[in-house]
Amino acid sequence: MTSTLLVTGGAGYIGSHTCIELLQEGHQVVVLDNLSNSSPEALHRVEAITSKAPIFIEGDIRNPALVRDILARYNPEHIIHFAGLKAVGESVKKPLDYYANNVSGTLVLCQEMAAHGLFNLVFSSSATVYGDPASLPIRENFPRSATNPYGRSKLMVERMLEDLYLSDPRWNIAILRYFNPAGAHPSGLVGEDPADIPNNLVPYISQVATGRREKLQVFGNDWSTADGTGVRDYIHVVDLARGHLCALRQLSQGCGLKAWNLGLGRGYSVLEVVSAFEKASGQTIPYQFVDRRPGDIAACWADPASSQKDLQWSAEKGIEEMMADAWRWQSTNPDGYSRLSGPERLRKLDR
Repeated sequence: MTSTLLVTGGAGYIGSHTCIELLQEGHQVVVLDNLSNSSPEALHRVEAITSKAPIFIEGDIRNPALVRDILARYNPEHIIHFAGLKAVGESVKKPLDYYANNVSGTLVLCQEMAAHGLFNLVFSSSATVYGDPASLPIRENFPRSATNPYGRSKLMVERMLEDLYLSDPRWNIAILRYFNPAGAHPSGLVGEDPADIPNNLVPYISQVATGRREKLQVFGNDWSTADGTGVRDYIHVVDLARGHLCALRQLSQGCGLKAWNLGLGRGYSVLEVVSAFEKASGQTIPYQFVDRRPGDIAACWADPASSQKDLQWSAEKGIEEMMADAWRWQSTNPDGYSRLSGPERLRKLDR
């Protein structure tokens, strides 16, 4: 069954890939994005891939009048909420920005949803809510904490949504805890395009491979892991996007409030990722070890059993495909979205 959806942050990395999956399934998609770390060109590319244009509204999720207007005009049945800041290191330097965007933005969105009588929400959370886990792999019922302001902002929102659901059981809320998205759409048209120095490993490696960066900085080689570098669960962004469609089906069935891990279910070290990228690209990636980054942990990977059981979802693409697709995107778009242009037409809300 198709529906109208509002996707906040839909021009971003995960948002744009999710828009592709939604449009290909026949949904009408309305995107709200302030373009602080994204480009409208991503939505041109989404249209080029799907032959369908999302409705695009440039604006901030923290503007209640704007959110109210969008809900009244388009009357979406579900909201997928990506909008927010997402860099661990930056959050340590600018914590107030993270609380303002991630917590206050979600507060405004939920207030306007309730006033409109809309109670179906998919929330983009993060594995950082588990803090430094006592054991691995991580299950959804593990204790939650956070080691940095980004993680605390996500955890605050989760707690807020739990309180909201307890106060009003009309809500259906799917909390999706992402591990480490990587890769790009296999077309090479849509991928990760950081506005500044990449905060995530794979786009940084990609930019080193194309010559935009001199070398990769590896934050610590003295972690308690097999090769001394940090270990993370990397999940292909297309697999991650598919997980949101599975979550929408749960909302339609009246899931109440439920959290699910979206991850591959195994960890790779920084040096293993570098090796996989070198194999996929044929490029040598120079790197140097530097001090550990504040807020980081040694290792983190998911137990995805609940997602497999409840959502009927599992990651299908491995590390080799992630690196091959990331290289295809970066090598054909060495400057990200700033050069090639897609269809010129996007529908905007006049304000």
